[in-house]
Amino acid sequence: MKRDADAILNAELSHAIASMGHTDVLMVVDAGFPIPDDAWRIDLALTRGVPRLFDVLEAVHEELVPERVLYADDVPEMNPEMDERLRTLYEGSGAELETTAHETILEHGERAKAIVRTGDFVPWGNVVIECGTDPKDWFDGENVTMPAEYERRYEEMYGESP
Repeated sequence: MKRDADAILNAELSHAIASMGHTDVLMVVDAGFPIPDDAWRIDLALTRGVPRLFDVLEAVHEELVPERVLYADDVPEMNPEMDERLRTLYEGSGAELETTAHETILEHGERAKAIVRTGDFVPWGNVVIECGTDPKDWFDGENVTMPAEYERRYEEMYGESP
């Protein structure tokens, strides 16, 4: 058994997260997302609402560094609770939070390394997470210059300058 009981216990999801590299895409989607047949599908859906989208997003967020998070541009107006929860979850993570056309979210399913299906029924409940890196881990060597973009992420993540 894993030492950290708060870490993700689902073996396939844990494996997918460990397999992600910089700019790889992981999607966490609601029960109705049309997952491509050839996608790495991690189907966690048990019954309606189990597990919930945000339960999975929060668990994934504990183990995966996001660089960019995309969701449908309908969400801020049509599902403001989801918009607020996403903003709260990713605040201070260094991730760029962006909205895009719903059709674009569907297209990301074609390039996602893995797609995690939840049991939630949430309007526009599909989130694209582009994996990032922690600037603290990658730019801590002597005679290494941290690019300005990573300095911004570092400051957002750690609340201080590198």
